[in-house]
Amino acid sequence: MDSVIPTLLIGIVSDSVAPVNLRALLSFPDPVNETSARLVAAGVVAQAIVFLVVREWWVLVPLTYGFLARVATGPTLSPLGQFVTRIATPAVERRLRHRRPGFDSRQVPGRPKRFAQSIGLAFTAAASLAWALGAPSAALVLIGLLAAAATLEAVFAICLGCIAYSAIWGCADCNDISDRLRRALVEAREEVPAATDAARFTHVSADAAAMR
Repeated sequence: MDSVIPTLLIGIVSDSVAPVNLRALLSFPDPVNETSARLVAAGVVAQAIVFLVVREWWVLVPLTYGFLARVATGPTLSPLGQFVTRIATPAVERRLRHRRPGFDSRQVPGRPKRFAQSIGLAFTAAASLAWALGAPSAALVLIGLLAAAATLEAVFAICLGCIAYSAIWGCADCNDISDRLRRALVEAREEVPAATDAARFTHVSADAAAMR
């Protein structure tokens, strides 16, 4: 009787837990939501800045793990990837659709993005090794370069890893970098006059109220 209960419990648990599909787990999304990719890059920038400021080795642990998890499983085992895909991206897309009706995130090829994540993994792993070997300056330089590359993607949607992938293997959707940079600069210029007009309107309204 004592052996029956554990056996029943094991059977119930095994029936209720879905089998893990290892091939699906070790996969990368294709295509990739570019909004999510840029938000992940922004998260990498934030982590890199923390390391550059505090200069503590333990900051490299989540940074390196994040790249390893994203290379191996996409966002599945990456805490940053999960936060971005489940919370940050839907929130940003809702806001953008409110400002620009009909907005839809651009879908980009997955393989170049995975290659870019592998380059990030190489940089963070090399920085961790350099720190362990007593070369913190090398670690700081590597993470500084990583932060600069991630900033380009987060701000301008320019993925240096994707450019490298395109140069090596070719990628039609990776060749519009200049067009995307041009659009980003145009949007930035449009936002500045809009902010200036809003400030001017507020100033005029305040003067009118004072005259009353």
